[in-house]
Amino acid sequence: MPASLNQIVPTPQSNYDQLSITEATGIQKKLRGFLNLDPLEKQIRTIAGADISLSLGSDTVYAGMIILSYPDLKPVAYSLIKSTTAFPYVPGYLAFREIPALLQAYEQIPEKPDVVMFDGNGFLHARRMGIASHFGVLTGTVTMGCAKKKLAGIYQEPGESRGAYTPVIDKGEQIGFALRSKEKVKPVFISPGHNMSFDDSMNITLKCLNKHRLPEPTRKAHEYVNLFRNGELKEGYHEIKELRLF
Repeated sequence: MPASLNQIVPTPQSNYDQLSITEATGIQKKLRGFLNLDPLEKQIRTIAGADISLSLGSDTVYAGMIILSYPDLKPVAYSLIKSTTAFPYVPGYLAFREIPALLQAYEQIPEKPDVVMFDGNGFLHARRMGIASHFGVLTGTVTMGCAKKKLAGIYQEPGESRGAYTPVIDKGEQIGFALRSKEKVKPVFISPGHNMSFDDSMNITLKCLNKHRLPEPTRKAHEYVNLFRNGELKEGYHEIKELRLF
């Protein structure tokens, strides 16, 4: 965490479980002051998908990041962590429940990905601080959100064809997009997290679409985390020497 941030927000690994919702709201508002949505300038060679798996009645968290080459989207490595959380399940505050474990998964990756796509929201959030924005500001990384549910705002239904999208608006401000990622399925919700623009978030997502509803980075992250949870993959960082067909 950058030194300036360390002075105003607690370290996630040690203090998030102790926060009240009021304190968590205050942290989101402070973090928003550091948010950067300028256009992405660097070339993308790798993109990671980030996801967690946990039961509402359990404090055990299975977290993972799967790194793909970009733009050909071939899995090259993955990082898995088993952890615990005591922060309650409260919509709009999932970052406080999930980020500590995801930070551990990120920190054990020796060569960091150029972009991290989260199975969750970024700027598309009532306080503009979904998990992708929260993580991005804490780490100074390039992040974006691809969520299955909308946390805030209103939108017109996008066209039925794959790749159609419409803006999501909240209080007169665009906060993301509703994207038809696959024909005849519900849209997903795209937004920048940190260090990229709205256009960047949509352009990257469109290049990550395959035949499924979810873009490949978060779809693969979901698969690998569930394999880990079921005991089929081991904790830690692993490079993929030969591609597996899951």
